Order: sequence, then structure tokens, then C-alpha cells
Amino acid sequence: MYWSLSDTSSCLCWKFECHRHGIRQLRTGWADGPAYVTQCPIRGGQSYTYRFTVTDQRGTLLWHAHYAWQRASVYGALIIYPRIPYPFSRPISAEIPIVFGEWWNGDPDEVEKRMMLTGAGPNSSDAYTMNGLPGPLYPCSNQARPYLTSVFPFNNSTTIGFFRYKNAKTRTGKPPVDLSSLKLHNLPAMEDNAFATKFSDKIKSLASPQYPCNVPQTIDKRVITTISLNLQDCPENKTCSGYKGKSFFASMNNQSFVRPSISILESYYKNLTTKSFSADFPEKPPNSFDYTGGDPLTQNMNTEFGTKLIVVPYGTNVEIVLQDTSFLNLENHPIHVHGHNFFIVGSGFGNFNEAKDPKRYNLVDPPERNTVAVPGGGWAAIRIKADNPGVWFIHCHLEQHTSWGLATGFIVQNGQGPSQSMLPPPQDLPPC
Repeated sequence: MYWSLSDTSSCLCWKFECHRHGIRQLRTGWADGPAYVTQCPIRGGQSYTYRFTVTDQRGTLLWHAHYAWQRASVYGALIIYPRIPYPFSRPISAEIPIVFGEWWNGDPDEVEKRMMLTGAGPNSSDAYTMNGLPGPLYPCSNQARPYLTSVFPFNNSTTIGFFRYKNAKTRTGKPPVDLSSLKLHNLPAMEDNAFATKFSDKIKSLASPQYPCNVPQTIDKRVITTISLNLQDCPENKTCSGYKGKSFFASMNNQSFVRPSISILESYYKNLTTKSFSADFPEKPPNSFDYTGGDPLTQNMNTEFGTKLIVVPYGTNVEIVLQDTSFLNLENHPIHVHGHNFFIVGSGFGNFNEAKDPKRYNLVDPPERNTVAVPGGGWAAIRIKADNPGVWFIHCHLEQHTSWGLATGFIVQNGQGPSQSMLPPPQDLPPC
């Protein structure tokens, strides 16, 4: 597949790149897209063609920009149709992709820049959207309130949509729904963890001969990492607008990810002697404590900064345990892994117990995903077969959390022979 992009902006300061969320990019990390991880951005007047092969994948995925907050307005559905009929008892007569998004009346990039400059939380979005449209409830419902007991602003508005059937008889008179009195009584509350858990626990792999579940039964490496929001002391001679005059950041194992000025993948492939990254990401939390208990606003929440990655040989069976913390507030983090699918073998609330919890893992038919929603105040364990050589980004898919540093990455080394090795970079790879 060829996916060609040209930036027609005349301003060289404009930057852009694109990620196909869920495409494994087998041996073609150059086409993955995250800024300064697998490539440097496409600048004004430049073009770049993403070349990759879709192998043994099907389903509805996502494509979106992967520089700063451009995903807020540059995104869409990416549908890979199966070569065999759907395994449903009734035929499908219509397919309607629905893509959820957010909308700011201002420039989202400027929202991010101001957030990072001041140390404060970002301005809330002005609307949620379905297929780019905010629905009929706006602008009356777009007032924000703090998310639960959080110190962050949060858009607590609601968007809705309606199905209109083509063969329905035309109705005259009043509309079928009075929007002024519309009550969404059948929706769960935002903080209804029991409902969300009951729903997500029902998601399983088919685990059939036709659709096998190839979850690793044993592991070679287990990485336990906290995923935290942080509150950083304000540097001298600077004014910070975050909570208590500090700055908001985020981290994994108390490491706040810093993107270098050159592509990590390019540095790794060319064996450049730069300090753009290091291979010493901590495989356990630096300090053990009650991660989900205690007063979330009185603990030392300073973090360290760097570009530390996990490095594994080709074919390694890796287990990553993602442990939420109560810093600032309990949060449901959607953690996305680039370059690989994984199996969600376990999850729970409270602190992960390395001696007891693995005994409850589902190693028969766990769901195969590329993003996992880590329970707020809990943990999730995922297993990955690291069989795709290259450099791969791991990050929270809440934009402000990635900007604050809730991310890391892992390098899968080349295996034996060309079929287990990275392809060389394309000639039109954007320069740094």
C-alpha cells in the first residue's frame, strides 16, 4: 500500500505526519508516523510516501496525524475488509463508520503550546463530534466541569446522533424528539467502573481453528510500570500556572518521555553516536508504595525526564503490567502500542500483586488489541510477541498526557536473516 502525503504549506515551520493506528508495519517502521520516534516531520513544501504491506489483518482501524495535537482535526477510519464473508448469521446490508472526535474553536496546536508554556491544564474542547459533526445539543451543553474530583478541566458535554432510515415514511409535524427535554437516562455514568468492567470483561478472542488466539503462554521478560500524572516543582525565575503554582507532567515509572530532535529509529538504524535515547528504561517502579491509595495531592509527584527505551531481542515474549496511580486523580488511561498487537491477559483494581494476580490470567481466549484501557485505580497486563524489528512508540492516547510525557518506546532487534530484519529507509524519508 502506498500512502502519499504532500505538505503544500509555504511555511517551512509547518510540520505534519500521519500514523495508521493498528497497522503493524511489519519491518516498515519508517511508515509508522509518530514524530521524532520513527521519522522527522514532513515540512512545508515537502512530500513523503508511506510504503507498507498489510499482512494478516482485518477490521476497522484509524488513521490520524501524529504531530502535536493535529489529530484533533486530521483523522478518519481505515477499514480492512476480510477476504472471506463475515461470520454473522444475517447479511450486512449497510456499513456506516462512526468516528468520534473533539473540536476546539481555536487552534489545538496553540492549546498544547500554551499548556506546556504555562504548566497548566489545557483548555477544554468546545464539543465532542461524530463524523466531524457536534450534534444538536451544542452550544447549550458545552460547559466544562472538573472531571470527578480532578484538578484538571474536562469537557463534560454530550454529543448525540440519529439514524434516519431511507425507506421510512416521511413524517410531518413535530420532530420525533424534543431536544430541550431529551434525557439520556439509559447511559451509564462516566465514573461507573462496574458497568465498564462488566462490558469489557465480555470481550474475548474467538480462539477457533480459523481465528486462533496465539497468546504467549510463557514470558521471557516482565516489565511493571506505573502510569502517572505528575506535579513538578516550578523552576526558579518562572511562573507556573498548574495546581499549587506547579506544572503538570506525566510519566511511566517516573520517567517523563522527551522526544529528541532526531528520529530515534533513524539514530538506531544508522548506529549514530548521539544521545537521542538510551536503553535503560526501568523495568520496575523505582519505589514501591501504595500506588492507588493515599492522598493524591500530598505526595511527592516530581518526575525525571529523558528518552529511555526498552530493548529486546527478536521473538521475545514480553509482558507489560500497566499500573495506574492515584497521583492527582485516578485515571482511565488508553495505552496504545505501535507496531504490534497484544493480548490483554488480566486486569483488576488496586495494586498489581506479582505473586497472585498472574494465576488469574486468561491464557485461553484473551482479547487481541492494540490499545488497552487501564482501569482507573487499577492495572492491566498485556503480552506481546516482539516479532517486528524496529523502534515502536508506547503512549497514552489522551493528547495532553502524551505531551506531558506519559510515553516510552521499545526496540525490537533484528533477528536472523532478511525476513526478521528491518527494511532500509526510503529515499524520500523527511530529513531532520
